[in-house]
Amino acid sequence: QVQLVESGGGLVQPGRSLRLSCTASGFTFRNYAMAWYRQAPGKERELVADITSTHRTNYADSVKGRFTISRDNAKNTVYLQMNSLKPEDTAVYYCTPPAWAGSWGQGTQVTVSS
Repeated sequence: QVQLVESGGGLVQPGRSLRLSCTASGFTFRNYAMAWYRQAPGKERELVADITSTHRTNYADSVKGRFTISRDNAKNTVYLQMNSLKPEDTAVYYCTPPAWAGSWGQGTQVTVSS
């Protein structure tokens, strides 16, 4: 059974940084791609970034140059470093292994506001 636990969200001012973490279990983490999605109020869930098992990365245009996805296979953890945060980054952030469609954690709230 796939389990995902996100953490690291919070309330920050515009321009500041946060690092999100997601620890996974129930599958061989190192063999699979991982992705971060986010969902803002009243909007559909959208892809933020993903990382393959070989550490190849992909980003949404809205976060390129500001966010960095990484993974630590020894810890079964994927990270999302978010810099230069903007109010439009406010959302609940989720991680997921795309190979297990529909597997989501509880998410972590990120609020960017002055």
